[in-house]
Amino acid sequence: MITLALSKGRIFDETLPLLKAAGIEVLDDPEKTRKLILATNQPDVRVVLVRATDVPTYVQYGGAAAVRQGARLTVATKYVAIAREFFAAKGVHVDLIKLYGSMELAPLTGLADAIVDLVSTGNTLKANHLVEVEHIMDISSRLVVNQAALKLKREPIRRIIDAFAGVVGQK
Repeated sequence: MITLALSKGRIFDETLPLLKAAGIEVLDDPEKTRKLILATNQPDVRVVLVRATDVPTYVQYGGAAAVRQGARLTVATKYVAIAREFFAAKGVHVDLIKLYGSMELAPLTGLADAIVDLVSTGNTLKANHLVEVEHIMDISSRLVVNQAALKLKREPIRRIIDAFAGVVGQK
């Protein structure tokens, strides 16, 4: 299987004519699907959608991912410190791979055995045939205000905070 790692947007759009000239056509529209691995008209060629900054990581680790030695688990994540603490507390030895984009691709391409990521609805996991194995922690969003802005623009900021509080209070 040949895996082409491309990022969405300009690079993907500019690559499509080159692929077509080589007889390769992507079957799914990345703007209309949540899939991260796209099939092509060639059974031995697929396209994975990754952030541009993750392409070198996939190239570096992807080819050797199937030839792991020992019983260490390979985990891809944006949250290396949290993942390290979590697995250490369980006594599990892991090799962590730092990624910046779509974590779901790591196990699908053989880059990693598992991922640690934020999950809201689970729809992206389902779309990529993955399941949540374990819950690490709850997360929440916070409003952060610059101290100088709070002093200089107190009233407009207070109105925004009050509006947010009113909406959150209704839920």
